[in-house]
Amino acid sequence: MSTSLPLVFDAPKRATPPRHLADLDPAERKAAVTELGLPGFRADQLARHYFGRLTADLDEMSDLPAAARAQLTSLLPPLVQTVTEQVCDAGQTRKTLWKGHDGTLAESVLMGYPDRATVCISSQAGCGMACPFCATGQGGLQRNLSTAEIVDQVRQAARKAQEGALGGPRRLSNIVFMGMGEPLANYKRVVAALRRITEPAPNGLGISPRGVTVSTVGLVPAIDKLAQEGLPVTLAISLHTPDDELRDTLVPVNNRWKVAEVLDAGRRYAQTTGRRISIEYALIRDVNDQPWRADLLGKLLRQRIGTKRVHVNLIPLNPTPGSEWDASPKPVEREFVRRVQAAGVSCTVRDTRGQEIDAACGQLAATARA
Repeated sequence: MSTSLPLVFDAPKRATPPRHLADLDPAERKAAVTELGLPGFRADQLARHYFGRLTADLDEMSDLPAAARAQLTSLLPPLVQTVTEQVCDAGQTRKTLWKGHDGTLAESVLMGYPDRATVCISSQAGCGMACPFCATGQGGLQRNLSTAEIVDQVRQAARKAQEGALGGPRRLSNIVFMGMGEPLANYKRVVAALRRITEPAPNGLGISPRGVTVSTVGLVPAIDKLAQEGLPVTLAISLHTPDDELRDTLVPVNNRWKVAEVLDAGRRYAQTTGRRISIEYALIRDVNDQPWRADLLGKLLRQRIGTKRVHVNLIPLNPTPGSEWDASPKPVEREFVRRVQAAGVSCTVRDTRGQEIDAACGQLAATARA
């Protein structure tokens, strides 16, 4: 069950994507526009189109003079260009493979539900956390994504939802940083992207922080830092087992920060932000699905975080090419849920989406890499 890949916290140095409107805060946008010889209010107009009307097409910005549009092209370089799009689940799951300015590939997944539209976005191209059951982790880390590359995944998904890609006009309400990469290993750009996503238009996309979830394998110092940012987003901790012996292998970062340290950081995050922690647990047949692990999980969460501050999200393992592992049988899954709930901890099984197009949790980039 070992992985031959090393942990990688610092992304390889690659050419930085060109500067984009979404990389800049309002003051920086105004400065960038005036550098182009245009009045500062053009920055506000441009932001209203990009964040408010979800367009990056200067031809659609008819309130801007043609000469100004030509000059502003440099602030809207094409960063996230669609390569392929695959659809399943009766049109309610749409996976986009896109490439950056340097040919780097990443993926995002737009999903429609009866009560919401959600996009799962990537924060890195690949991942350096080396979890052996995850296709993304086994692909290694290519580079960090820029703030604008992260934000533009959301803008494009919001535009698609608005235009009826999920079967009728929908408003994008939920963002999950659960695509490719470890978000907290790309901390500065992810936090800047969170601000663009949650700030009201025209400064941002105006999505409620309560609808945004940031997933992490447990980078303790970064969790504590995020708690102080004034961004009350949901924190999801990819735990996958409650015991250090197995987690050292399943989630190699556990060799640096043990289960107790990660859960204590989760408690501090919940206390500071007032947001309930989500514990992600991929249930793997005969690996981490034993009844005693369910009992230990419930006990640790009750003791270290508190039953009112935590929820367990069980994820049936999604198969990836060449993997030796499979999802646990349904009776085992049900018993696991029962035991966690018996400890007083909320526990549900996540709806599995997009398996046949490798769009489910842990599958992203499997097809692209092949």
